[in-house]
Amino acid sequence: MDDQQPYCPTEVPSATPAQSRPGTSCADCVLCARPTEYALDTPGVVLCPVCEWQEAQRGACSG
Repeated sequence: MDDQQPYCPTEVPSATPAQSRPGTSCADCVLCARPTEYALDTPGVVLCPVCEWQEAQRGACSG
């Protein structure tokens, strides 16, 4: 049993978009239009940290 591999891989790829590099333009949040930490060319819905947190809370509480 000591030779078994773990069921889940130890490194899980991140589902979040790549963060913006310093000195580059940042995308605006699609909900509140505040600047985010993501680059302008980030695909998908881009949220600021506050809106990301609020969306996570809504998802956790929706059951």
